[in-house]
Amino acid sequence: MLTTLYKMPTRAEDPVRYTIWAEGGGMELNPLLGQRLALRHTGRIFCTSCGKQTKKSFGNGFCYPCFVSAPEAAECIVRPELCQAHLGLGRDPQWERDHHLQPHVVYLALSSGLKVGVTRTTQVPTRWIDQGAEQAIVIATVPYRQLAGAIEVALKATYNDKTNWQAMLKRLRADDDLTQRRMEAIERLPDDLRAHADTASPVVDIHFPLLDVPQKVTSMKFDSNATIGGVLTGIKGQYLIFDNHIVLNIRNHSGYEVEVVAG
Repeated sequence: MLTTLYKMPTRAEDPVRYTIWAEGGGMELNPLLGQRLALRHTGRIFCTSCGKQTKKSFGNGFCYPCFVSAPEAAECIVRPELCQAHLGLGRDPQWERDHHLQPHVVYLALSSGLKVGVTRTTQVPTRWIDQGAEQAIVIATVPYRQLAGAIEVALKATYNDKTNWQAMLKRLRADDDLTQRRMEAIERLPDDLRAHADTASPVVDIHFPLLDVPQKVTSMKFDSNATIGGVLTGIKGQYLIFDNHIVLNIRNHSGYEVEVVAG
């Protein structure tokens, strides 16, 4: 199967169901656990925004002109507190209205450890799956992205806002009392932000398709390895895990054209 890679589509089942996207129909990955799987880079990279072929990918899938101009690559994607959608501003005001002037949640998740994050309500639980979170809970629900970012900033002094990918992949499942953690987080918020607290949303449990948990992991990239693969032993977050301790981050290779060979 020849395809251009994008973030793997998922279905929130038990365990999570993964697909490698392809135009006209993708490849289901869960049935391939325990089998050989290889991805071979053709050498071509396409911008995920404008579709043009590019020599180098920036920001997980953009050519350089789109990286500096496309709304999908704006700084507020990583730092939501900088979003100006509620002011009618941004690289593309209409795109901002469609994507950021929308209800967002602030959440706590257990991935490599306890972390705080922000996502649109429509991306629950997809965002948590993509981060490799085993459990997650909503802290607050707000009407637009910048406000969610303000809550996240208020909690960053206490909670990490990034996932350590190596620790996430090697992590043995360990439950925590996220309901209690949520109450502790809400208590740390100033009164104006605490007004948006959500104390009703339940803890969400996520199970990933894993034959085993790797003791060590080595990330490989197509920029230095034309073919990456082995026996598929697991999928977590946006990573394929192979029996030789090699892992491949599919999302980081968005726009890379590859041939996918199973068996």
